[in-house]
Amino acid sequence: MPVSYREIAADLRQQISEGRYLPGDKLPMLTQLQEQYGAGYQTVRSAITLLEQEGLVVAVRRRGTIVRERPEKRRITRSRQVFRDEIGYFFDQTAQAWTALEAPTIRWGVIPVDLTGLMGLDPGAEVLIRDRVIGDPETRKPKQLATSYLPADLARGTQLAEADTGPGGIYDRLEEMGHRPLRWSEGVSARMPSPEEAEALNLPADVGVPLLRVVRVTTSPDSGVVELNDTRMSAEEFEIGYSIRRHASARLADDDGEPDDDH
Repeated sequence: MPVSYREIAADLRQQISEGRYLPGDKLPMLTQLQEQYGAGYQTVRSAITLLEQEGLVVAVRRRGTIVRERPEKRRITRSRQVFRDEIGYFFDQTAQAWTALEAPTIRWGVIPVDLTGLMGLDPGAEVLIRDRVIGDPETRKPKQLATSYLPADLARGTQLAEADTGPGGIYDRLEEMGHRPLRWSEGVSARMPSPEEAEALNLPADVGVPLLRVVRVTTSPDSGVVELNDTRMSAEEFEIGYSIRRHASARLADDDGEPDDDH
């Protein structure tokens, strides 16, 4: 039975995973792979294309198919807590030292359809949109894209619509406006980047690197949703981590069958 392109891709993928092909190594030429697997040109080409789509290899002109160098993945620990320093509130300690690499882009627009339900607004509702590129202040390397959406009737005519929102940023301004105490909830998902997002985060143009997406909803007791923050980062460079605690139902039992309160 002829070998399929998926079987060829699976074998090459395993060899890359096991280190038989290291980052920077060149895979055999297509003609060599044809002979090795007893497959036709199109079958071998489809296998390589699949590995390219997965971000494992890249075609380099005049060099061939090269195993990609991939960044070391860093964990962002979401501890289900909000922190504060001299600058204001922040949500993970890994990113505490990062700053906006340029002035925010501020505009009035329409909330994306996939976020309308979270904000409790009707499709097409006007919002204030604040776009920021967040990164390492020393290397100037972008790490995150952060977009805040605020209801238009809440933000219009206030400092929330200014480039410089002052000490503590938008969250201090919201609490000063009476929307206190602020509360937060968030969800984590993934999607492919737009061309503009890929360019802003310096993602490789020749492979598909997905975005890790953290959507945080800010609410106040009296006003409901006062802000929604959509943060995107490279899923190749970051992962979300958190600790897992034992629920009472999962406690260890001692010899008498009673829950052990020390765990």
